[in-house]
Amino acid sequence: MNNRFQTENNQRHMDTLSRVMIRAYCESQRGTQPEDLDYLKRDLRYVDRLPPTQLSGFLELANTNHVVVRALNSLRNAAAALHAPAIADWCDDSMRKECARIEHAVRTLKAIYTVLEFRGCQVAVIKSLDHWPDLGSDLDLYTTADPGNIETLMSQEFDARPIERSWGDRLANKWNYKIPDLPELVEIHVKFLGQTGEHADLARRVIARRVQKTVGGHEFYVPAPEERIVISTLQRVYRHFYFRLCDMIDMAVLIQNEPLDFQELRRAAEGAGIWPGVATFLFLIQTYIKSYGGELSLPKDVVASAHDRGKCVTFGNGFLRVSKLTAAGLYGSQLLEASRHRDVRAMLRLPLLPPLAVSALVAHRLTGNDKGIW
Repeated sequence: MNNRFQTENNQRHMDTLSRVMIRAYCESQRGTQPEDLDYLKRDLRYVDRLPPTQLSGFLELANTNHVVVRALNSLRNAAAALHAPAIADWCDDSMRKECARIEHAVRTLKAIYTVLEFRGCQVAVIKSLDHWPDLGSDLDLYTTADPGNIETLMSQEFDARPIERSWGDRLANKWNYKIPDLPELVEIHVKFLGQTGEHADLARRVIARRVQKTVGGHEFYVPAPEERIVISTLQRVYRHFYFRLCDMIDMAVLIQNEPLDFQELRRAAEGAGIWPGVATFLFLIQTYIKSYGGELSLPKDVVASAHDRGKCVTFGNGFLRVSKLTAAGLYGSQLLEASRHRDVRAMLRLPLLPPLAVSALVAHRLTGNDKGIW
């Protein structure tokens, strides 16, 4: 009964967070006059009436979905305008703690980025800065440099120690580092992308087409918009099979505000055999945003290329879940395309994914986690 009660509460929390975020970032017709804040009254009342334990749960869910700063900033502004001082103060206090964490993490990320670039290791910050002004729970970079050089630099310059790699980490050719006094792990992807490290040409595009972005007063190289979508697709519908709320918002804002070339996106995705996955990823985002009254326009060929257009994401265990059947269909399509393109690396590595996933599932059921595997 308690689990059911918690599940229902989390669903209501997610509904509230989704409405707040989508109305703030994905409605082109939303005005900024005081009367336009009326649409937030119901959500403000909901948050204001939560007992302390549920309020903590609401904040934890926002944190899990990397929307703390953006969601609470919208609620705080509405609370101030609608004379709800208690919730405004709570938002301010919660944001101060989160912003302090983010500021420290971004300063450290800039230091790592600068050292790697200065020492000849071309790098791009992937995923982590997509959520700005929020930040994820680890710091992700991609580089084409030699992993031995990366480990030496991380050890010498930052006293970082590598974390024991899982089977999945080894296949994906990525390393996690722990730096003293930094809560977040630093995850460095080297030379390849994909859960089994199947993408070589696609990975090279990340450095070849990287662009500059200013975050918190710091300059970084990040992937071009097309590669940002591809990387998020690989993570969400080919690896984890779930979205965070931030993914919905981040990609919607990217499509609305950045110079995205859909033809270039399709060319890159088709070359990697994952165009159906990219189209499905974007369609699921569009569907979710529309379900909360938001707007996101996509080209007709994107929608037409999406798999299982009758399905949508469903909330479960703190995340927005992708249908396993949809994920299986996309995996099969990717494997078929790898064979058609005679992509030897992908053909050899992709068949390793199902046994890896099964091993992770068995380990999770036996021990409660999939540490060392996934």
